[in-house]
Amino acid sequence: MSEQENVKRPTANFPPSVWGDQFLTYNEREDQAGLEKVVEDLKDKLRQEILGKLNVPTQHTNLLRLIDSIQRLGIAYHFEEEVDRTLHHFYDAYGDNWTGGATSVWFRVMRQQGFFVSSDVFKSYKDKNGAFKEPLENDIAGLLELYEATYLRVPGEVILDDALSFTKARLDAISNDPLWRNSIVSTQIIEALKQPMHKRVPRLEALRYIAFYQQQDSCNESLLKLAKLGFNLLQALHKKELSQVYKWWKGFNVPTNLAYARNRMVECYFWSLSVFYEPKYSQSRMFLAKVLSTETILDDTYDAYGTYEELEIFTAAIHRWSVTCLDALPEKYKLIYRVMLSLYEDMEKILTKMGKAHHLNYIREAMMEYIGCYLKEAKWANEEYIPTMEEHKEVTTVSSGYKFTLIASFAAMGDAITDDTFKWALTLPPLAKSCCVLCRVMDDIVTHKEEQERKHVASGIQCYMKEFDVTEQHVYNVFNTKVEDAWVEMNEESLKCKDVKWPIIMRVINLARAMDVLYKNKDHYTHVGPELINHIKSLVVDPIMA
Repeated sequence: MSEQENVKRPTANFPPSVWGDQFLTYNEREDQAGLEKVVEDLKDKLRQEILGKLNVPTQHTNLLRLIDSIQRLGIAYHFEEEVDRTLHHFYDAYGDNWTGGATSVWFRVMRQQGFFVSSDVFKSYKDKNGAFKEPLENDIAGLLELYEATYLRVPGEVILDDALSFTKARLDAISNDPLWRNSIVSTQIIEALKQPMHKRVPRLEALRYIAFYQQQDSCNESLLKLAKLGFNLLQALHKKELSQVYKWWKGFNVPTNLAYARNRMVECYFWSLSVFYEPKYSQSRMFLAKVLSTETILDDTYDAYGTYEELEIFTAAIHRWSVTCLDALPEKYKLIYRVMLSLYEDMEKILTKMGKAHHLNYIREAMMEYIGCYLKEAKWANEEYIPTMEEHKEVTTVSSGYKFTLIASFAAMGDAITDDTFKWALTLPPLAKSCCVLCRVMDDIVTHKEEQERKHVASGIQCYMKEFDVTEQHVYNVFNTKVEDAWVEMNEESLKCKDVKWPIIMRVINLARAMDVLYKNKDHYTHVGPELINHIKSLVVDPIMA
């Protein structure tokens, strides 16, 4: 098969990479060992502090705030056992009736760690007429804490729906009050209203919170020092990983050989880093970054380059999954095939060492499903067919690339992942489905206009407009509501999935958080601007000044 000449292709003219080859080399620092000793000593000191407060009820509010700070500073992975033990102790001792202070913090911390505590605890915040009590209106710290707690609500929790409306309006008014303008308080409120804590990528939140925490009178110096040193040590590992995946990517020379496709390896690593940042997931993180960059090539090949006839032959070759298929493919498709084979061979070696080589079969099954859906979309585009919402949903959500991304993220995660994990995810259970809906809808909202400028399959927005005879703006409103509903549904499912281990649930939630950075208000992934550049530099270029 040779590529068809003089074929009119729906090429997208994507912007080039903004990074050049700056991540190709990595120079390891020699003073890491000394820093690691300091970190170990600080960890021991904080472990003793946590356990020392555990059996002293009068210290439980302080302990709660300590746990919250540990999580927000991005160092909870050092204290998994202690955090788990503390929150189980709180749950056993108090159940739904927390008697300490900082009720909103208790509610948020417990729920975000999987404890389904009741929202009835907030009934005391209202007066007999159902209005929120007056003292709360001017308690800025209390308002912020309640606002953040509302984002852990589940469907039907009216008191938290009301609390969100109340706190949002009150905080907005305070941030615009000349008395508070340009203050730390105003900045804190604006940041919270722009993106609540529950939607933040953990590594970015750690960076933001370190800067805030060190200005607080209540700042624990040992904790702050550990957060800064820990951030820089972990950043060194992340830099090394990025260099490794970039070298792998560079070997395929995508900008020259596949000039029509987005060259986004660095952004893919950031995306993967948003899904998991902890040291123990190093192999999983590098694999997912490679998967995401390969998905991007496939996406652009099916959407913005290949003819339907070429894609049919290419899809059949992928289903056969053999190096012998290469000869039948033209050069561009040969290269993509080699990228895919290389990706899976690398992970097969890692999984074989772990005794879990068969896990790759599940990942390949998800990939085959999603490739099949790409071909169906290409057929629709070829025929200029606008599918029904049901048809569109089946292809873009149930069998989407986001489902494949999620399943690929489980590779090499260790003992938390079993055959049952993959079987669970392949059925697209409610938790995973809500996440995939959120991802797909956010993607649709910001890519719709640009994709329609070329010969592209109808987006979810077009399908909805045609089926329900409504305006584009109406669909944007409906889709934005779908995104918020998906978050609330994910909250509920994360609390109900008792047979699913917490690290797996966190992959789902963190994938949604990554979308809130990459596809919020615009397609930051395709059109990489100052905001995403700053995020990436802050995580894999610039260390924190300790």
